[in-house]
Amino acid sequence: MKTFLNFCFYFLLVNNLISQISPFIQIDQFGYAPHSEKVAVISNPIIGFNSQLTYQAPLTLEVKRASDQQTVFTGGVQIWKNGQMQSQSGDIGWWFDFSALQDTGSFYIYDSFNNQTSGEFQINQNPYSNVLKAAGRMYYYNRCNDSKELPYAGAKWTDGMNFMNPQQDANCRYVYDKNNISKEKDLRGGWFDAGDYNKYVTFTFNTIHDLLYAFEENPEAFGDDWNIPESNNGFPDLLDELKWELDWLQRMVNPDGSVHLKMGSIDYTENALSPPSANFDKRYYGPICSSASVTVASVFGHAAVVMKNIKGLEGYGNQLQEIAESCFDYCMPFSTNNTWQTNCDDGTIKAGDADESAQGQLERMISASVYLYELTGQAKYHDYFINNYLKATPLINSFWSGDLPTIQDALIRYAYKLSNTNKTVKDKIQSNLTTAINNNWNGFFGWSEEDLYRAYTPDWTYHWGSNKPKAAYGTLNMNIAYYNMVNDSTKFAKKAIEQLHYFHGVNPLGLVMLSNMYPYGAEKSVNQIYHSWFNEGTVYDDALLSPNGPAPGFVTGGPNANFSVSTISPPANQPAMKSYLDFNNGWPENSWEISEPAIYSQAAYIRLLANQVGTQIITSTNPQNPQISFNVYPNPADNWIIFSGFTEDVSLKIIDQFGSTKIYQKSVHPNDQVDISGLINGVYMVVVTENGLNKIYTNKLCILR
Repeated sequence: MKTFLNFCFYFLLVNNLISQISPFIQIDQFGYAPHSEKVAVISNPIIGFNSQLTYQAPLTLEVKRASDQQTVFTGGVQIWKNGQMQSQSGDIGWWFDFSALQDTGSFYIYDSFNNQTSGEFQINQNPYSNVLKAAGRMYYYNRCNDSKELPYAGAKWTDGMNFMNPQQDANCRYVYDKNNISKEKDLRGGWFDAGDYNKYVTFTFNTIHDLLYAFEENPEAFGDDWNIPESNNGFPDLLDELKWELDWLQRMVNPDGSVHLKMGSIDYTENALSPPSANFDKRYYGPICSSASVTVASVFGHAAVVMKNIKGLEGYGNQLQEIAESCFDYCMPFSTNNTWQTNCDDGTIKAGDADESAQGQLERMISASVYLYELTGQAKYHDYFINNYLKATPLINSFWSGDLPTIQDALIRYAYKLSNTNKTVKDKIQSNLTTAINNNWNGFFGWSEEDLYRAYTPDWTYHWGSNKPKAAYGTLNMNIAYYNMVNDSTKFAKKAIEQLHYFHGVNPLGLVMLSNMYPYGAEKSVNQIYHSWFNEGTVYDDALLSPNGPAPGFVTGGPNANFSVSTISPPANQPAMKSYLDFNNGWPENSWEISEPAIYSQAAYIRLLANQVGTQIITSTNPQNPQISFNVYPNPADNWIIFSGFTEDVSLKIIDQFGSTKIYQKSVHPNDQVDISGLINGVYMVVVTENGLNKIYTNKLCILR
C-alpha cells in the first residue's frame, strides 16, 4: 500500500509490470519427491481481482530442465469438470499430470503455444527439509526475552534483549494490584503469541499439542541443526523450542495448580514498537482461571509423555508430569460441579480474549486424562475419560473436522494407540469416526476432484485464520491413512499432500503462504505480515520492497471471506479462495484478519509438513541464516551489474517485486558484468547460489535510470 519505495532514493511503483513467471500455472514451488504424484493446476480466472486475465491451455505442456532448457517430459492436459467454473476460486482450469517424471534436479513447466513458463521447482528425495527448518525457526524469532544475535539470527533480523526492563517480564506485576511489589513474578520466556508481543496460556493448547504430535509422528524429520542457540546440544531443536515455551508456562503456574491466564500490555499503544528491544513500557500478568489450569494439565501431560522417552530429558518429563497432575486435580471441582470459569479475561490486558468456553475446557480436561492415564496407568484418569468422553463434540454429533483437532487427537490416541483401554469405549470411538468418514457429509475426508486446486475444504473454512484448519484437515486425513481406519487409505494420504501443495503455491493466488521464502526456492511468497516487529513502514515491512523484509517462514492467517472492511477489494468481495491481500496495514484497514501469523497456525502447518519430510535429512543445502556475503555494484544500477565476493562460479536469479524471476543465469563468473538493460526501474531480490556448494545468498538491487 505504498506509492514510493524507500529502499532506493525514490522511484514510482510500476503497475503494468508483465511477469515472466506465468500467473496461470500453479505448482508446488518447493518441489516434489521423485516417486510422488505431481500435478500442476492450469487456470483461467473468470471472477475476482484477476478476472481481466485470460488463458486457454494448449493440448500439451512440457517440463524442461532448468540447467539446459531441455524438454524432459511432454504430456496432455485434462480439463477440470468439463470446463465448469469453481465457485470457491472463480476460475476454470486444467490439470497437467507429470508424475512420470522421476528425474532429480530443477525443472519448470513450459507452454510453447502461449509462451508461458512456470516457476522453477525441485525434484529430489527431500524437497521440504529446509522449508521445515525455516518454518520451525519462526519460533526462535518469536522468542520473548531472548536477543537475536549472529550467527543464529539472519543479519537482517538481529535484535537485542527484549522485555527485560523494569517491571517487564522478569519482575512482572499483577494487573489489578499494580503498585504491590510483593506480587511481582518472574515470567520470563515463551513466544510472542502472534502479531503482538503478549503471551497467552490458553492459546498454547493447539500449538504445543500439534508440535508434539509432529515430533511423535515423524521424529526423524527433526534434527539438531536449526541454527538456534541450543543446536548441537544432542536434542532435536523442535524440543528445545518447545522447552522455551514450556519453561514460561511453568512460571505461570502456582503451587496449588492454579495458572495465570495471560500477560502483556494494558494499552494498544504500549510496547508496540519495532524491533522488540525498543519497548520499555510496563507489562502485567492477569488473574488465574480454570481455562489456564486445564490447558497446562493437557499440554504438560502430553509433553511429559514425549520428554520422558528422550534420553537426558527424563527428569524434565517427570517435572512436567508433576505439574500436569497438580493442575488436573485443581480443575476437578470445576469439572464435577460444571463451574468452569469462562469470564476471567476482561480485556484489561490487550488484546486477545483468552477465555475458553465451558465445552472447550471440558474437552481439554478429557484430553488431559488421556495423556495422564498413558503416563501413570492410574484408574482416576481412566475413569474420568470413560465418564466424560461421550461429552466431547465429535462423539455428540459425529463431527470430526479441522476445527477440533486437539480433542480428536486425544480420542484417536485412546482408540487406536493406547493399550489397556476399555474395549467398549474404544469400539464406540472407532465406530463414530468411521461412520463420519464413510458418510463424509461435508466432503473433507479423502481426496476428491471437487476443488480445481486439489485441496478441497468447505466454503465456511475460509474464515479468519483459515490456514490453521486448512492444515488440520490434511493432518486428520493423514491419521486416517496411518491407522488404516477405513479401506483404501491411499486417497486420505493423497488428501494430506495436496493440502500441503496448497500452502506451497497450488492456490488461486499462486502464493506460498509463508513469508519471505525466496531464498528457499519460492518464486512468489508472502511479502508482508501483520506483526509488531515487521510492521508497516519499518525496514522489515516488505520482503522485496524494504531493506530487510520480514524473517522467513511465518505462516499467515490465510484467505478470509468474512474480511470486515468491505471497501478494500481484495480481500473483500472476492471468491473465498481469493479473499486475500499481501498487506500489513493496521487499523482501520485491519490486515490482521488476513496476514497475521500465529504460533498455533504455524504449528498446524509444521505438523502437516513434517509428515511429508523424508527420513534422510539434508543438513547442508539451504541457508537457515541467509547472509548478505557478496557485493552487487553499482547499486542503484542502470544497465549492468557486477558481483564480487566469490571465487567460484555462481548461478543467479533476479526476482521482481511480484515474486517473478526476471533473469536466470546458470553460471556467472566472479566479476562478470550481467546485463540488466531489459529490466525496468524497480527494486529486485538477487538470489545467488554457489555452484557445487549449494549455498544460497540474497541481496537487494535497485534499478534507477
